[in-house]
Amino acid sequence: MEPNGSGSDASRQVQVRFVTRLPPPLRVPPASMAVPSHLTRFGLSDIVNLLLKNSDPDHENQPFDFLIDGELVRMQLDEFLIAKGISAEKVLELEYVKAVAPRKQEDPRPHDDWVSAVDGSNSSFILTGCYDTFVRIWKSGDVSECTHVLEGHTGAITSAKFIDIRGVENEQNFHLVTGSKDRLLRLWKCDAAKRRGDPIRVGAYKILAGHTSSVQSVSVNPSREMICSGSWDCSIKLWDVKESEEDGDGNTISLKKRKVNSKTKESEDARLEGAATSTLVGHTQCVSVATWPDPDVLYSASWDHSVRQWDVPSGKETWTMVCGKALNCLDIGGEGSALVAAGGSDPVLRIWDPRKPGSLAPIFQYSSHSSWISACKWHPRSWFHLLSASYDGKVMLWDLRTAWPLAVMESHQDKVLCADWWKDDSVVSGGADSKLCITSGIEIQ
Repeated sequence: MEPNGSGSDASRQVQVRFVTRLPPPLRVPPASMAVPSHLTRFGLSDIVNLLLKNSDPDHENQPFDFLIDGELVRMQLDEFLIAKGISAEKVLELEYVKAVAPRKQEDPRPHDDWVSAVDGSNSSFILTGCYDTFVRIWKSGDVSECTHVLEGHTGAITSAKFIDIRGVENEQNFHLVTGSKDRLLRLWKCDAAKRRGDPIRVGAYKILAGHTSSVQSVSVNPSREMICSGSWDCSIKLWDVKESEEDGDGNTISLKKRKVNSKTKESEDARLEGAATSTLVGHTQCVSVATWPDPDVLYSASWDHSVRQWDVPSGKETWTMVCGKALNCLDIGGEGSALVAAGGSDPVLRIWDPRKPGSLAPIFQYSSHSSWISACKWHPRSWFHLLSASYDGKVMLWDLRTAWPLAVMESHQDKVLCADWWKDDSVVSGGADSKLCITSGIEIQ
């Protein structure tokens, strides 16, 4: 070795070539170069930004993530190569992508009690359910405002979903379904064009009765004509939304015209009630969530520690997985929209692939939370990305290509009870701090 340590320096260099699928303004020259092997993604990002600035002086620095053989680098280069058994003697191909990180935290929207349900599937509105028994609709914009308050439930709201989603240009009318601790589901119809001044108070046009205990979850099937609900009575019920709308004439109950006389209200509610078309039985404890990703396939998770797949036409279970923990949340997505993500009464987010025969072991496990997991949701356009929310007060963003969270959002001062993606680049969440939080500027490729 030379006295000046050049031999040692050389041993700590590695030859890399930066490649990307990003558009031309963000592509660096393809030539290989030597970089220090102790660099992390932050140092590599500095190099890429410097190369881009050499080609375009107006380039603004931005964070990048790096993949080697399809896996995100989340440690020093030399540590990664040793961990994966990759030789440092060859030229490494480093693919860089835009880093997934929140860029803006909007002002929270206060509620009067715990925010226990949120739906961000509508690009112009956010739906929230609250322990104060009310459901609220919030319109997006520079200044978010509550446009509608849905009244009628007598217990805390546990779940709320948009049913009929239309294009933004003519998005004036939409239908919703909610579930509550009062054991009922309610169907609602709102007219966004009628918004004037204070929030519009809306009543349900249909009440769906049949559960004998708290409704814990509601979900809409792809046709938007059926919904399912999971309950503390251990059952899953299926409901015909289209038929219910026709029976109720699709009309919103006018709260101003409703009588306060209890007998009148009882007879009115009886007239508005609808019945389930079928019931799926098999769980032995609370069905915490039921989701309907395919017309013929439904998934459910329960406090009985199981995830179950159901064949809807026959009402029979086709796949059952027991994980040993009470489950609070479930979502279907990932590759082929076939991966099952679930979380519950420990800090671990687990992912299974039901297509793999003979194995019920999770294919991924993420354990960065420090308390129970309350929500998980796949990104609507990405096979790799999903979010999780926890009683530890955090929302985390995950990429299947690394074991560490891409980002940790700490917007809440108490338990996070619900979370969802919104407009592809934002996360909406509600918690025991009685706030709806919106984090935006998340670029998912």
